[in-house]
Amino acid sequence: MSKIISVANQKGGVGKTTTAVNLSASLAVLEKRVLLVDCDPQANATSGLGVDPDTLEKSVYDCILGECQASDVIIETDTPNLDILPTRIDLVGAEVELINEKGREQFLSKVLQPVKENYDYIIIDCSPSLGLITINALTASDSVIIPIQSEYFALEGLGKLLNTIRIVQTRLNPSLTIEGLLITMYDNRLRLARQVVEDVRSHFKKMVFDTLIYRNTKLAEAPSYGKSIIMHDASSSGAVNYLNLAQEILNRNAEKLG
Repeated sequence: MSKIISVANQKGGVGKTTTAVNLSASLAVLEKRVLLVDCDPQANATSGLGVDPDTLEKSVYDCILGECQASDVIIETDTPNLDILPTRIDLVGAEVELINEKGREQFLSKVLQPVKENYDYIIIDCSPSLGLITINALTASDSVIIPIQSEYFALEGLGKLLNTIRIVQTRLNPSLTIEGLLITMYDNRLRLARQVVEDVRSHFKKMVFDTLIYRNTKLAEAPSYGKSIIMHDASSSGAVNYLNLAQEILNRNAEKLG
């Protein structure tokens, strides 16, 4: 059974793409078949797995517009079991092109449907906005992971995102759930960071993942090599953190199925 998970937060700089790329790679290393879908026009997930967006003839944008199938665009990555449905900057135009289309929130669902059963997990990297492409991602998904930076304004804007998720649940995708809130860029030397974790956990309880993603130099530099942290430095704390997160997600989903 395949599961589609969006990684979403309209705040930039919270570790969203880092999470999408490295969670995908970690699930792949744990022998799950994974597809990473880049739905952020910045194309950082695409370049972060070693694919140059400027060399792409087709991307997820062309799939959404109905000009090709996802299977025509999907690329195998260097990581065994991990494929990517890449994007380019032109995805930014899809918002405008879809605005007057009937069922405009369901286009990505239709793109993924024919390839869904080829994968155990499909991870969608959303753009840092609550625009139409993000709504498409949430409508196509079974669940959503929300990365939260362990800094002072951590919860700023979270209410707006949760409200958007509620609207999607009510009108478009009743089965959408929150997979979990993920604390990123954690530095346990900082009292503020520890306080943020405490506040988030006391407020959201079991919705928060046990796994924390620590600040890590190797994690920050991996995208410049076009590699996930697993392929860049498997022994780094960043790699260990994301492998732990992948295992936590597998355990949670096994409990639900069990």
